[in-house]
Amino acid sequence: TTTTPPSASALPDDGDLREPPTASEYDPVSYALNVDDGSEGSSFFAACHPGSRHRRHATVTAAEVDSMTSTGFTESMGWRHPYNYHDLTVLLAIRSDLMANFHFLSLLFVPRLPLKKILQFLPLATCSRRLCGCTSENLSSRKFHAKERFVSCLQACTDIRLLRKIHARIFTHGLGDISYLRSKLLNCYAKFGGLAESRWVFHKIVNKNVALWNSGIVSYFRAGHFEEVLMLYLNIKYKGIGVASSAINFGLKSCMELMNIEFGRSVHVDAFKVGLNDDRFIGSSLIALYFKFGSIKDAERAFIEIIDKDVVAYTAMVTGYAEFTDFNARGAFEIVTFMHREGLNANRVTLVSLLQAAGHLREFGKGRSVHCYALRRLIGVSDEVLLTSLVDMYAKCGAISIAASVLRQTKKRTVASWNALIARLSQLGQSSEALKYFCLMKQGNNLFPDSVTLANVLSACSNRNLVQHTTSLHAYIMRRNIQLDEVLTTTLIELYSKCYKMKRARILFDHLICRDTIVYNVMISGYLHNGLVEEAINIFSDMIREAARPNFATVVSLLSAFADVGDARIGRWVHGIVFRYGLELDLDVSNLIMHMYAKCGQIKNVKMIFDLITDKDLVSWTVMMMGYVNIGLADEATAMFQKMQRTGEEPDSSVIVTLLQAHAQLGSSEPVKEIHGYIYRTCLVEDIATMNSLIITYAKCGRIDVAEAVFNGMTGRELASWNTMIAAYGIHGYCTQVLEMFSQMQRENLKPDVLTFSSVLSACSHAGLVEEGWHIFSSMNSDYLVAPQEEHYNCMVDLLGRAGQLEEAYNLVKCSPLRDRASAMRTLLAACKVHKNTKLGELIGQELLDLEPQVSGTYALMSNVYAQSGNWNEAAKVWTTARQRGLAKIPGYSLVELSECACGD
Repeated sequence: TTTTPPSASALPDDGDLREPPTASEYDPVSYALNVDDGSEGSSFFAACHPGSRHRRHATVTAAEVDSMTSTGFTESMGWRHPYNYHDLTVLLAIRSDLMANFHFLSLLFVPRLPLKKILQFLPLATCSRRLCGCTSENLSSRKFHAKERFVSCLQACTDIRLLRKIHARIFTHGLGDISYLRSKLLNCYAKFGGLAESRWVFHKIVNKNVALWNSGIVSYFRAGHFEEVLMLYLNIKYKGIGVASSAINFGLKSCMELMNIEFGRSVHVDAFKVGLNDDRFIGSSLIALYFKFGSIKDAERAFIEIIDKDVVAYTAMVTGYAEFTDFNARGAFEIVTFMHREGLNANRVTLVSLLQAAGHLREFGKGRSVHCYALRRLIGVSDEVLLTSLVDMYAKCGAISIAASVLRQTKKRTVASWNALIARLSQLGQSSEALKYFCLMKQGNNLFPDSVTLANVLSACSNRNLVQHTTSLHAYIMRRNIQLDEVLTTTLIELYSKCYKMKRARILFDHLICRDTIVYNVMISGYLHNGLVEEAINIFSDMIREAARPNFATVVSLLSAFADVGDARIGRWVHGIVFRYGLELDLDVSNLIMHMYAKCGQIKNVKMIFDLITDKDLVSWTVMMMGYVNIGLADEATAMFQKMQRTGEEPDSSVIVTLLQAHAQLGSSEPVKEIHGYIYRTCLVEDIATMNSLIITYAKCGRIDVAEAVFNGMTGRELASWNTMIAAYGIHGYCTQVLEMFSQMQRENLKPDVLTFSSVLSACSHAGLVEEGWHIFSSMNSDYLVAPQEEHYNCMVDLLGRAGQLEEAYNLVKCSPLRDRASAMRTLLAACKVHKNTKLGELIGQELLDLEPQVSGTYALMSNVYAQSGNWNEAAKVWTTARQRGLAKIPGYSLVELSECACGD
């Protein structure tokens, strides 16, 4: 049934009441009687009432009440009242009662207000037969009817302003002390969000009545004031009132909402003490609490404690297991099996949870069995939630056609059911199908997409990078005046950033009023994706200034970007912010910081953080080893591997690849054979990356025959394996084998990539095959649609330089679209020294010094060019300039394997 708000005529008449004041400094009594209409009588109350904003007297005694009845007193105050002496004498006869409600006396001095009206405001409990001529039975009857009318008004109340009016009139009728009405007022204030008023009412009725405390707890919970629920619960324990089942139940639910597991455990202890832990409703709340925090064992113990288990208790377990997305979701079906053995049948909520579990597990058969059970038992035939769960389950299991069939057969389709299908199509990458069902949804009657629908459709556009559909959807949102909430705006920002339209993304970001951590992360990732590192840093600075707490995703994006560019200064700044927010306690964050410092070559910082980690995982050991390998400390990397073995950690493929790289630097083949045997024993031969690392390591250690045997023994050879073997042949100068493998790749329809061409061109350069090199270089763009990059131009310059074709090499560099030509120019300068072309060498050297004035190798090459031609004065000037700039030549070194160790020279 629907209720209509009470009109003014439905309330007991109390004269000219004003609109209620604001919620701040609210006092219902003051509001009920402080009728500040400019009259003299209203000023009297403002002067005398203790709660008035304009009071003149802090307290009023009985003698002052007597003096107020004298004509002199009233005339001295400037008041004229129309009452005769008899009326005032009768009123003063109940003076002792009026002192408890002194504010009603102010109505005596309101001009032109008859005595009959005043009596309506007097507390019914103070009226006697001598005052009003009524019997006690009539008074009780009037009081009962007034209370019932106020209860009806409270039940029909629709907003807090009207509620304050009703509250004021309850006081004016002297019904403010009735616990039942105060309990109703407490519920209404909590429902309308009047937290201050609800506290005021509760403190007025506070006593050791458990029902009143439970009513307050329930009201606060329904209004969403979960902190107040826990405060009342603590007060119940402190005052020794005794906790009841409802207090424990809603206390547990509040702990779930506030994500406070420790308080929930203490409530569980209280339930155990009073013997309520075996209650099925409290047990269900305990099960939900522990599942919320992933504590399966505690939830199972709480379930075992329930003596009389019913469908609700079993369903709580099923729902808890269904929330997991891993193998733990299978527990939902096991619980249902036990439930059926107890003779209990599943209800609609149970089936919805089972469908959710089947969707997480991708168990099509079990989900279909649940569907058949619902059809046989006629459960949820027209239920929207169950039908939506069916669509979601079939879509997650990959049965898109069945999900669409269920959706078509549904008479009353909901937005949620459409969202389930569109979301799954978007996740599967079927963007066209997602857009098709979105169009079908719009054709439905009285069904409009919400922000979730549009976010899923936008994600579908992102999968195929459909920029035109993105702008069309954005325009559709604007035409339909759909409010851009945080979810929808964040999705649009992410999509525009992926489409390299950061200006549009920034406009949307700037229009957001409330920016949370997620939208900041999206903007930071977008700028980094577009290569705008400085803009990403600025956004991160704004995030810190606006007190938006960075999380793991923020740190991952920033540290990965700074590691790639090798900027240790900015990386240290991010490290400081991570330390400030306590994120370094996360092991993954610590590993990322280590990785960043390792990429920047700061091995001391890597070692310091590594030593601070108490519980090291494989990633920690791998990052530490990679840090040593990156700076050429292969011995330290192998020593770190031995330490890891002593801790009992089993190496994975990443550790093995890093260890192979270390031994490739050392050039010792014997340890590589041991690693090779370990790879076979641990069945890592199927890992392509591990086998490719093994091939290149054998090649660098001089065992090209073993590398070739490993390659031929591989079953699933991918393009990376072919590139590795070609590079191995190229290291040893086997150009014929390189070209043969390149031709074999073409026969097996393997399309070469940039790495393939780099290895082939490098082999041609070492072998001096100019024509073959030119032919392969020219075919990159024309035949294979691979744009030549810096390393390819360097290989061609080296090839032409070795062949003495210096002018052609110089013209190739000048005509290339390369932004950074320093490497190619350095290669050409070395060729000028070999072929004693001093004139071209001087020209290239001057250009190279302009490009790299702080590289000592360039000065060494220039000095050698001048010395080769006998121009010793210029050679000396070059080294003088280098020394003035603080540069020195870096000495080279070589490794020679002697018995079981490698010695450097």
